[in-house]
Formats: sequence, structure tokens, C-alpha cells
Amino acid sequence: MDQTTTISITEARKRLFQIAKEVQIPGRSYTLTEKGKPKVIIISFEEYDSLKETIEVLTEFPDLKKDMEETEKAIKTGEYKNWTTLEDLLGREGFIFHDKSSNKYEVSSSAKTKGRKRTRKITKS
Repeated sequence: MDQTTTISITEARKRLFQIAKEVQIPGRSYTLTEKGKPKVIIISFEEYDSLKETIEVLTEFPDLKKDMEETEKAIKTGEYKNWTTLEDLLGREGFIFHDKSSNKYEVSSSAKTKGRKRTRKITKS
């Protein structure tokens, strides 16, 4: 549960180190006021970074919620099994997969560079 404490900037100045420690707790923040009006929010760097990343994702994928709902529906109906895989896409570009039984793939292209085959290692996450 998120917990925000509202205090004056003057009070925050006195308690800065304590506030810096407290905001490390997830969901914990401080609103600092000047003459009774909110001026600043203090949150942990981790929370700030997460919010920034969320904004970037939502900017790049404005229909993300809709896309996720469509994907969940496709998984429930089994439609996803007909989707093109990364292996299919790379195969069309001339890449060949090796050692599929392990957690590592070695992808080779059939294109030659200075007499040698180009090889890229891709690790599954």
C-alpha cells in the first residue's frame, strides 16, 4: 500500500537523511510543501526509474493494454500456435540454428565474410 507523508520543505531540510532512508521502502514517498502548497515529491531512485521506464513503454506502445488483452485471448484459444516465431523469421533471412537442445542457440548465417562464416551466439532468457 502506498504511503505518502506531507511535510513542509523546512521540516524536510531538518530530516533529509531520515526521509532519504524511508523512501527506499516500496510505495513510500514524501510531498514537500511551501506555504501549504505541494511543491516537490521525494521518491526512491528505483521507483523514479521504474516510472520513467513505464512512461517510455506506454509512449512506444500506446495500445499496450489492448495488445495484451488480444494476446491473452489468443493464448486461451490456441491461436498463438500459428504465429511466426523468431526462428522462422531468422530462417527466412538465411540464419541457421544449432544446438537447440540446450539453453543456448548458436545462429549462423550462410553469408560469408572474408572466407569465414559469421556466427552469433544468442542466449535464451
